[in-house]
Amino acid sequence: MTDQPYQGVPYEGYDPYQQPAPQQDWQGAAPQGAQEGYDPQHTQTWQGQTWETRTHAPVQAPPEATAYLPPVTGYPQQGYQQEQPGTAQPQYQQMGHPGPQPMAQMPQPHPTAQPHPQPMAGPGPATPSAAAPVSAPEPPAGEASGDGPSYGPATLAGNSRVTDAQRARLEGRSPIIEPGMQPALLTALLGLLLAATAGLGSYALAVPLVLLQAVTAAGWFRLNGMWPARQGIALAFGGGLAADAAVLGAGRGNAPAAILGTLGVWVLLSLVLQLRSHASPDERMYGLMATVASAALAILATGYLGADPHATSVGAAAVAVAAVTRALPLPTPASVVVSLLAAAGAGIAVGGMTGLGADGALLGALAGACALVGHRVAGYDYPSRFVHFTAGVALPLSAAAPVVWALGRVLG
Repeated sequence: MTDQPYQGVPYEGYDPYQQPAPQQDWQGAAPQGAQEGYDPQHTQTWQGQTWETRTHAPVQAPPEATAYLPPVTGYPQQGYQQEQPGTAQPQYQQMGHPGPQPMAQMPQPHPTAQPHPQPMAGPGPATPSAAAPVSAPEPPAGEASGDGPSYGPATLAGNSRVTDAQRARLEGRSPIIEPGMQPALLTALLGLLLAATAGLGSYALAVPLVLLQAVTAAGWFRLNGMWPARQGIALAFGGGLAADAAVLGAGRGNAPAAILGTLGVWVLLSLVLQLRSHASPDERMYGLMATVASAALAILATGYLGADPHATSVGAAAVAVAAVTRALPLPTPASVVVSLLAAAGAGIAVGGMTGLGADGALLGALAGACALVGHRVAGYDYPSRFVHFTAGVALPLSAAAPVVWALGRVLG
């Protein structure tokens, strides 16, 4: 420890003619009265020779000198923005020190913040201070502001999105959206193309059939929520092309063997494709079922090519009429009955032109029933507009192909 005394403290050998350093106030500025004279009465001093204060008695400063001095910190306090009228200012004037300068008003914190320390109250008369206006507290984020939408409380896991089909079930409505008139007209156009080209030959019939198989493969994957699924769509469409080539090469008489053989090979290819996938087991199983179903529908549509040409014309025309009738704005039970009657009537009309006669009514009615099943599947679970223009167009015709082939063999 050093024996040098603290600056400004009287000790042995003190020079009385030495001018003491002026004392600084709490704001760091020299007091105005320091240049006029030195007042030892209001000056706080240390009584001791060294910094070791344990051997000396504590020194109490005059209370009137420090009672109104606010604590000094490294940042401005909001509680010292205004003066206490009638208390602090007269004491500063008596001591010869200038009053505390008003500081720039800081922004008001949120009401939930911690309160600031209040300055010490002096012995003077307590008078109410002019408090700064406090802004209204802001409403919490979770509460409604009155003019905006209200939101629920925050959750850790989040809220899963409710689909339109789930909302319809909760409200007691049917989760089915009918494809509408535009897909029905496209189905009718494609069916009329099949009916017209069936009498022209197998190769002419293969042109609209390939278009039907392509739309079937793409629409089934999109209906199942798997998009783009390029590999699955390409595999299913390739199965349809392979079945067409097999039937054209083997002839109409060997169409069942060609169609079933192609279907078996494409099921094995679908298994291999899913085994090479790096997805989870559940996704693999879902993808396998969608791929097999899409390939099966595309391959079974080849039944139009293997069936009797007259049966193909009757069945395709009946599907076209049933699809358009089903899209009319009628109640569902009445629409189904009217569609079946219209399909049977179309079968009778086309059957009379092709030589089937009255047997065409049965074929037309059964083809119309299969078309209504495909129409129902295409409208399930609130599908998109793209689904309606793919699956909604193709499924009525693809679902009726096996019946057209089977009844064509029986009635022909």
